[in-house]
Amino acid sequence: MKKWLAEFIGTLFLMLTITTAVLSKAALAPLAIGAVLMVMVYAGGHVSGAHFNPAVTLAVFLRHRIAAADAGAYVVAQVVGAAVGGLIGRWVVNPADVTAVSFSGRQLGAALMVEVLFTFALAYVVLNVATSSDHEMNSFYGLAIGFTVLAGAVAVGGVSGGAFNPAVAVAGSMAGLFSWSSLWVFLLSQSVGGALAAFAFLALNPHDRGVLPTEPDATRGVDTPDSGVRNPA
Repeated sequence: MKKWLAEFIGTLFLMLTITTAVLSKAALAPLAIGAVLMVMVYAGGHVSGAHFNPAVTLAVFLRHRIAAADAGAYVVAQVVGAAVGGLIGRWVVNPADVTAVSFSGRQLGAALMVEVLFTFALAYVVLNVATSSDHEMNSFYGLAIGFTVLAGAVAVGGVSGGAFNPAVAVAGSMAGLFSWSSLWVFLLSQSVGGALAAFAFLALNPHDRGVLPTEPDATRGVDTPDSGVRNPA
């Protein structure tokens, strides 16, 4: 339960920051979004692994570091947390008019491409800095993850909206940031990006195939009761 609550809280504040920054047209919106993700990753990493993103959870699942049932519970907590954060943000800012992001023609293909690529980048970075035995117990994982989102938001936010996260896409549609008709673009591209990141990680790190925490030999990077060790899965 505590892991699900950590995922709920982290995703709520991520989506709250996204919604308020975008709706208020904050000049430093990408920096705020990358920063809140970074601090929430540091805050929740030792509890749940701080995925805050169903695409990341998918990558961690395919990398064999989380069981299917736990992955499903994480996704539910993330979507609910994002929905609550998005609705609070919409109520707080409440702009007179909102132009929802939608895609057509060449822009549709461009959005699909950049959402695949930057979701891949995000999940790939998470797997390498937060689950790899080569970087066990490092102190830079939150910075790396937050700056990946910052870079993506600055680089392609104007192309796709820069979601890189299915929970953000769903909650963003609820808050009016994205068009419901374009939701499939995000869900498809982000799922593909997360899956490709897992396959790339396993191909490049064949020595580091994950062992589920329920198995006797699962000792690297996984919490044991009251151990206080960061759990990247």
